[in-house]
Amino acid sequence: MKWNETNYPRIGETVLRTTLPNGLTVAVVPKPLYRKRYAFFTTRYGGMDMRFRLDGVWHDTPAGIAHYLEHKMFDTEDGNALQVLSQNGAEPNAFTSNATTAYYFDCTEHFEENLKILLSFVSVPYFTQESVDKERGIIGQEIRMVEDTPDWRVYTNLLECLYHSSPARVAIAGTVESIAEITPETLYHCHSVFYHPSNMVLCCVGDVDPEAIAAAAREILPDTPGEKPERDYGAPETLLPARMRAEKTMSVSAPQFLLGVKLPYPASGAARARQKLLAELAGECLFGKASVFFNDLYAGGLLNGDCSVEYDSSAGTAMLVLGAQGRDPDAVAEAVHAAVSGVAMRGLDKEALERCRRAKYGQLLGSLDSFADYAVSLAESKLDGWDAPDAFAVLESITLAECEAFLCENLTRERLALSVIRPNA
Repeated sequence: MKWNETNYPRIGETVLRTTLPNGLTVAVVPKPLYRKRYAFFTTRYGGMDMRFRLDGVWHDTPAGIAHYLEHKMFDTEDGNALQVLSQNGAEPNAFTSNATTAYYFDCTEHFEENLKILLSFVSVPYFTQESVDKERGIIGQEIRMVEDTPDWRVYTNLLECLYHSSPARVAIAGTVESIAEITPETLYHCHSVFYHPSNMVLCCVGDVDPEAIAAAAREILPDTPGEKPERDYGAPETLLPARMRAEKTMSVSAPQFLLGVKLPYPASGAARARQKLLAELAGECLFGKASVFFNDLYAGGLLNGDCSVEYDSSAGTAMLVLGAQGRDPDAVAEAVHAAVSGVAMRGLDKEALERCRRAKYGQLLGSLDSFADYAVSLAESKLDGWDAPDAFAVLESITLAECEAFLCENLTRERLALSVIRPNA
């Protein structure tokens, strides 16, 4: 097997990559002498992939089906793969996002055996009507529980403010009503469309044998790549929000709120990587816990704790979200507008930006110590068209002028939407 070895001298890391004849991308990060080993197997299929075309035919599937499929994939004809992996010394789990579904485990022993179990149950689905019906009740209960969570409600309300029709508005788990439409046949069909090797990435980190990993994938997975479907995420969105504000009362001790803005979705993977780091760096510089903005509002009693800055990009959407708790969300929103106006007039503080850059660089370096974070970043960046270790060079190259332009062009009054959860009267 021919491996492409890429060395990253800036961070002292090496990644081995290959593409199997069936189209599967395999990435291995050698970590000699470490006992822990980690495997991450992901497909480009997430909550937003509800409508797609294959062989000239459009298919509409229920909201929540990617998440439902993730739950059911651990079922096998012989039992439950989750239990088998756990009994074999592994710690397995899975998750579904807007754009991907992933299955993973870590272990210190029996890595190759556990890897074969992982590859087997993800590639060979097994559903019965009884098990699908039973899972419907479990997931329905999860949906009802999370709908009563303020963090979830303030976030989903923001998405409904920002997006007019994009499936980003729809909860990844779907609704109790939508999952009632899911059948074993629908699950089998979606698995056949999206769970094929050329739509997937396998990343392994630790003291592992790359040849054994590739051999296991060749032995267990299909020999040929599947056909890639055309995905439909609805009509193109403008950068203006669908509405400016959403407000709800719940059992919270103080108002919590999110300010969000839609961003253009860059065409290339390299541009998406740059926008992500630019948004995080500029946002943290102006609104982060070390900023003048945060400290002034905290001292004035408008903020109770951290002011979080989060960037998200997936399946054709991108956004920047500021989150906080405080007694007067509208006053904080006005302070955000004033801070952006200040950047337009006076610019950003250069020293503050460099402090944020060093902090971000340290955060990225620290993530390399987590095998899980490392594998996830490699896989998801590959699916998104860029290379995660390149983030260090990109971060170093972002200029002060870029950060100022990003804030002034995007965080405008007409584009920022506000979602608020207030305490019950």
